[in-house]
Amino acid sequence: MMNKKSGKKMKTLVLLVLSLLIFNAEAQQPAGANEFSLQSAIEYALKHNAGYLNAEADAEYNRYKKNEVLAAGMPQINGSFGVNDNQILPTSLIPAQFFGGKPGTFAPVKFGVQYNATAGGSVSQLLFSSDYLVGVMAAKEVVKLSQKNILRSKAETAQNVSKAYYGVLVNRERIKILELNIDRVKLLRDNVEALNKNGFSERIDLDRLEVSYNNLTTEKEKTMRLAELSEALLKFQMGYEISAPIILTDKLDAAAGDNPEILMLNEKPDLSQRPEYLVMEAQQKLNEYDLRRYRLQYLPTLMATGSYSQMFQKNQLDFNRNNWYPMAIFGATLNLPIFDGLAKNARVQQAKVNLLKTQNNFNQLKLSMEFEVQSAIANYKNAAASLQVQKKNIELANRIFTTVQKKYEQGLGSGLELNTAENDLRQAQTNYYNALFDLIVAKIDYLKSSGTLVK
Repeated sequence: MMNKKSGKKMKTLVLLVLSLLIFNAEAQQPAGANEFSLQSAIEYALKHNAGYLNAEADAEYNRYKKNEVLAAGMPQINGSFGVNDNQILPTSLIPAQFFGGKPGTFAPVKFGVQYNATAGGSVSQLLFSSDYLVGVMAAKEVVKLSQKNILRSKAETAQNVSKAYYGVLVNRERIKILELNIDRVKLLRDNVEALNKNGFSERIDLDRLEVSYNNLTTEKEKTMRLAELSEALLKFQMGYEISAPIILTDKLDAAAGDNPEILMLNEKPDLSQRPEYLVMEAQQKLNEYDLRRYRLQYLPTLMATGSYSQMFQKNQLDFNRNNWYPMAIFGATLNLPIFDGLAKNARVQQAKVNLLKTQNNFNQLKLSMEFEVQSAIANYKNAAASLQVQKKNIELANRIFTTVQKKYEQGLGSGLELNTAENDLRQAQTNYYNALFDLIVAKIDYLKSSGTLVK
C-alpha cells in the first residue's frame, strides 16, 4: 500500500508533467497565428483561396502544354523489338512444271522458318511546318495569358477579402455602439421609472423607453448574428478554417482616413496595366495567331525520316548473330496541299470573324473600364461627403439628446420628445457606420478600377 506521503509526491509529479506538456504545446503554437491585418489576410488568401490557387495551377498546366508543343519540333526517336513463332507456315502455289510436273498445274510449297524477330529504331525530324511555327508562338502567348489571369485573380481576391475584412470591423463596431445604447437607455429607463414612482412622469414615457430597450436588445442579437456571418464570409474568402478563431488587428477609422482630394488626384489612371486589359490583349494576340495559322496552311510540310532494323530468321530460337539480316531506310516527305474544297479558306474567314469579335470586345472593355473609374470616383466622393455629414449629425444628435434629457429631468420636457431624441441619436449612429462602410467599399472599388489595388 502506498502511504499518504508517497501519494502526495506522485500527485505532484503528475501535475508537474501535465504542466510541462501544456507549456510545450503552447510553445509550439506560433505567436499571432490567428491575428491578421488586412495585408496579412490578403497574403493568407493568396496561399489558400481555391480560385487563386487554381489560377496558378492553370499557369503551371499551360507551361507544360507549351513544352508539349515544343516537343513536336524535336527529333522523334523510337525503338522496337518483336518475335514471331510461325506455328504453321503459309502455303504458296507455284507452277508444277518447275519441278518437272504437268504444265498448267500448281504445286503447294511452304516458304520461311518457324521463328523470326525484328529489332530496330526509327527517327523523324520535322523540318518545316507552318502549324508548328505558329503553334509555338501561340503556346508562349497562352503562358503569358495565364500569368495575366493570375493577376486578375489576385486583384479579385484582394477586393473580396478587403470588403469582407472591413465588413467584420463595421459589424463589431455596431455591436459596441448598440451595447452603449442599451446601457444608456437602461439607465434612462431606470431614472424615468423612479420619476414615475414619485409621480413626476407618466407611465407612457416609461413604456416608450421599454420599447426602445427591447428593440435595441433585439437589434444587438441580429447584429451579432450578422457579425458572425460576415466573419464566416471573411474566412471563406481567405480559405481559412470557418470554425477557427480569428483576430483582426487593423482599425476601422484608419481605413477611411485618406483625404479624398489626395486619393482622387489621378482621375485618368493608366488602365493598360489592369489585369482585365492585359488578359483581353493576350486573347487578341491568340486570335491573331489563329488567323495566321490558317493562312499559312497553304504552305507545304517537310519531314525527314530514317530507320534501321535487323531481322532474325531461323527454325531455332537461339538468336545466333549469323542469322540477323540488316535493313536501313532514309528519306524525306514533302506534303503539298493542292485543293481541299476551300476548307482552309472557310477556316480563315472564321478566324477573321473571331478576331473582329475580340477587337469589338476589347473596345467595349476600354469604355467599360473608363466608366468604372468615373463611377468609382463619383461613388467615393459621394460617400466621403455623406460620412462628413453623418459625423456632424452624430454630434448634433448627441447635443440634442443631452439637452432634452436635462429638460426632462427638470420637468420641462415631454417623454415623447426624450424618446424621439434617443431614436434620432441611434439612427444617426447607424447612418454613420453605413456611410463609413460605403466609403471603404467605394475606396476599394476605386483602387481596383484604377489597377492599383494590388501590385
